Amino acid sequence: MTVRICAAAAAILVSAGCGASTTQARPLAPVNVKAMSMKEGFGDLERLAEAARSEGALTVIALPRDWANYGEIIDTFAEKYDIKVDELEPGASSQRQIEAAGRLKPDVFDLTLDVAVANAARFAPYKVQGWPDLPDNVKDPSGAWYGAYGGYMSIGYDPRAVPAPASFADLLKPGYTVALDGDPLRSAAAFDGVMAASLHNGAPDPRRGVQIFAKLRRTGRLTEPAKANTVVGWDHLNAARGARQPGSWKVTIPKDAPLGEYRFQAINKDAPHPAAARLWQEFLFSDEGQNLLQKGYARPARAEAMLMRGTLDTEQTAKLPAAPGPPVLLTIPQLDAGKSYLKKEWAKSG
Repeated sequence: MTVRICAAAAAILVSAGCGASTTQARPLAPVNVKAMSMKEGFGDLERLAEAARSEGALTVIALPRDWANYGEIIDTFAEKYDIKVDELEPGASSQRQIEAAGRLKPDVFDLTLDVAVANAARFAPYKVQGWPDLPDNVKDPSGAWYGAYGGYMSIGYDPRAVPAPASFADLLKPGYTVALDGDPLRSAAAFDGVMAASLHNGAPDPRRGVQIFAKLRRTGRLTEPAKANTVVGWDHLNAARGARQPGSWKVTIPKDAPLGEYRFQAINKDAPHPAAARLWQEFLFSDEGQNLLQKGYARPARAEAMLMRGTLDTEQTAKLPAAPGPPVLLTIPQLDAGKSYLKKEWAKSG
């Protein structure tokens, strides 16, 4: 990945003379709370924060406090900028966020790629200061949506009960009781678990994934997370569980199935608090915000640029599950094909 680093230069004109002199300050440009960048709308972060504080609040949706460290992120933002954060429907799916937007009026969204792309017209384009650091394939050129963090689909397991699985096919061996993170027809995480199991030579084959979980169901070994000794889910969730339960929970990312996904941020075009929404994005994509996401075992989108500049928390980076290589990121057509196949075959596969 090529990282483009933009530096801004400023010139200061100083004049001095003998006798009487006057200095006239240049009037500040008016604030544009719906601007496409901080510089364009506010000039600097201080003026953006001032405009956000005058709005008094920020409304977020679908941000569980135990997901990617969002609890600490929200609290830090609220304290740092003295802005009340209203948290709506923390368990909402990406599609639910869009469906509820007209009634609940969230300021910002946290979405899967397919939902972000399909609803780009609903978002207010905005390019954060860290925009040049974001890989081109995780941001909309117009600024409608942009990836803040990502992860790999992983296998979490109890090492006291089962050996470390080297592949999804290993889950068919005796002893594994397996859970997905929900119903793959309704849960994006569960769907991605099936799609990770479907990977073959770097490409998805939905039939392959469905067959693995169908065999587990037929033998009574596909169960719910509370009863399983093995859970297929995002690596940041399995890693966080491992940190809470050292010795009794470990996580691995199968070498032959490095399925990855980013989560995409967007500002509601009808945001009740447009300045606060833009300040939230600046915070999420700042070095502080990106390191707080990594503290929740998510993988910051700006990590490579931050590493180059020495601002990445490398101590926390070392605690992330070992990645087998670059992630396989599914395209919209691949996602659509997978959903179509599961809709037809999942219910009858067991």
